[in-house]
Order: sequence, then C-alpha cells, then structure tokens
Amino acid sequence: MKFVLEVDMDRGVVGEETVRELERILRYWGGNLRHYGLKPGDTSVIYDSGYSEVGRWHITDSGEAPPE
Repeated sequence: MKFVLEVDMDRGVVGEETVRELERILRYWGGNLRHYGLKPGDTSVIYDSGYSEVGRWHITDSGEAPPE
C-alpha cells in the first residue's frame, strides 16, 4: 500500500505562509488519521487554516492509480 499526501502550495494560505501552513497541515492530518481504516480507497480532502481546499491524501495499492 501507499499513503499519498498532495498539497498545492500555490493555493490558499499555503501560498502565503508555506512553511507554517505545511507544519499545521501535517500536524492536523497526522493526528486525524486514526479516524480512518487506512485501507486502499480511503481518501480525504485537505484544507488549509482558511478552510480552502489545498489538496488530498489517499491510500492505494502499490500498483493502483490515484483517485480522480
């Protein structure tokens, strides 16, 4: 399996304060993962501190294409 986290650093607050916002995103989503089964197909949208959608994470089988 693969855990893939993608953040568009040109969107939302991330583009304004990249390092601080990435730190916050990683802390928040790292702590929130316990609420998911972490099996292939699990996914969630990632929001910045201004509640703008800036990416997503997903779990795939190693050879599986990411969800659209």
